[in-house]
Amino acid sequence: MQITDSKVLPYRHEGDFYFSYGVKAFQQKRFDKAEKWFKKALELKPKHPLYLSQLSVLYTEIGQYHQANDLLQELVNHHGQAYPDCFYLLANNYAHLGLFYEAKKYGNQYLELEEDGDFKDEVVRLLGMLDQLSAEEYEEDDFDIDSMDEIMIHQETAFYHLEHEEWDEAIEILEEMMTVYPEYFSAKHEYAYALFRKGDQEEAITLEEAWFNQDPSNLHSRLNLVYFYYEYGKISEFNELLPTLFNVYPAYEPQKLKVAMTFARVNENEESLRRFQQVSRHHVSNYLSYYYWYAKVLDANGMCEKSEQIWKEGINKHPSLQSFS
Repeated sequence: MQITDSKVLPYRHEGDFYFSYGVKAFQQKRFDKAEKWFKKALELKPKHPLYLSQLSVLYTEIGQYHQANDLLQELVNHHGQAYPDCFYLLANNYAHLGLFYEAKKYGNQYLELEEDGDFKDEVVRLLGMLDQLSAEEYEEDDFDIDSMDEIMIHQETAFYHLEHEEWDEAIEILEEMMTVYPEYFSAKHEYAYALFRKGDQEEAITLEEAWFNQDPSNLHSRLNLVYFYYEYGKISEFNELLPTLFNVYPAYEPQKLKVAMTFARVNENEESLRRFQQVSRHHVSNYLSYYYWYAKVLDANGMCEKSEQIWKEGINKHPSLQSFS
């Protein structure tokens, strides 16, 4: 008997089939395979809460906090407050991004929904840590609290473009922040850095020197100018300013990282290595630049095996880092 095409029925696996393969790959830390299977499951059931949350957990595991939060927000949009654990996951991700106001907001939402939930202790500890870190990060800034949500969205977007060296996109966001939120001082220093990296070096130096003259104690200006002077060949200015960094030891982890990377950029590799060793990896794992510069500094100091380990870890968390090699 001849079977015609009309008698052949297409067979489609249910989402759980693909999802189970994703879970197995995730447990084996084969994150690229796990992502593939989870996405296939979501193709069949795009709003499935377990599929969305598990893929978000994968992205958190590899440091892709922006993508993780996109999925969690989608889950909340589809299912409301039926899955309160999402608010804990959002709080955790925003904390890793350094977006403390958002992290506290979602942490408090979790506690409102789950007074004795599975993650209660973790959230309470997280909120306590955020209270301390928020005071350190924003001690120089005076924001209208009603504007904080918008500032955080802009800050997160600018951070993404800066980390991926997308200078035009970063400059556009930072220009808007400087106009709408002039009290957010960090934006102008990030803007100068993006300008310099894009190639507008003289303008970047002029801007940063003006800001430094207004506030010689500002760490952002000092770090930018040390790097600018080194790259631009203003050797006397560089030699005068560089020694002032050796006694600077910030308490806030992202600032520690910026100091370590600045020493790396100006080829002060021994000092840079000391500074990297004082940075808590847990708090800066969302930075592609952490892995890039730490690996380079380790290699420059003859620690090739450790350098390769850090580089592989960075690729695992941030696959786009491969394009930086």
